[in-house]
Amino acid sequence: MFSFAAVNNERSYPSSLLKESVEALCSLPGVGERTALSYSLFLLQRPVDVSRRLAEGLLRLREGVRFCSRCGGLTDGDELCGVCSNVRRKQSLVTVVENIGMQMSLEGTGQYEGVYHVLGGLISPMAGVGPSDLRIDSLVSRVERGGVDEVCLALSPTMEGDMTCLFIGKRLKSSGVKVTRIARGVVPGEGLLFQDGMTLARSIEERTLFSV
Repeated sequence: MFSFAAVNNERSYPSSLLKESVEALCSLPGVGERTALSYSLFLLQRPVDVSRRLAEGLLRLREGVRFCSRCGGLTDGDELCGVCSNVRRKQSLVTVVENIGMQMSLEGTGQYEGVYHVLGGLISPMAGVGPSDLRIDSLVSRVERGGVDEVCLALSPTMEGDMTCLFIGKRLKSSGVKVTRIARGVVPGEGLLFQDGMTLARSIEERTLFSV
């Protein structure tokens, strides 16, 4: 007689290498065991060159891409990224973004002419992320070195975004630099990555003074 007590909820893998692949893919954000298993089985059904190109591409990405020494954006081995080294960009306008994905979204609008400063996240006590975990000190140092007239805070209108803006605003208050924040045309509580290009461009153009 079949016994329900004997059922084991842990998935059984016919190959230890398949299980290893699933566990590796599960380390990616948003990828659960089912999705990781689906990816692994898909690769097994494709020619080995598909897996080789994927593996080699990821390895080249990890070994070749560097972080810009000025803004924290991405660069292919150079000290400065393409935006920071572009003499046609308005170096006196620095827009602060949460991550590189947000920088890419703003660049995609084709409307922004300044440069960036990538924080690497937002202040979030619940997640254990404090000001020292972000690139806030390097932003302050960048302003203190001179050449920056305005710092625009392009952070998501969430509790964490508001908290981060407030902290940065206080740190920059004595510098005399103009501090602004993007207009509130974006949907409160949602990340800026989910906004369309026109909304992002308008929010930068209609930025307002930020005071603490």
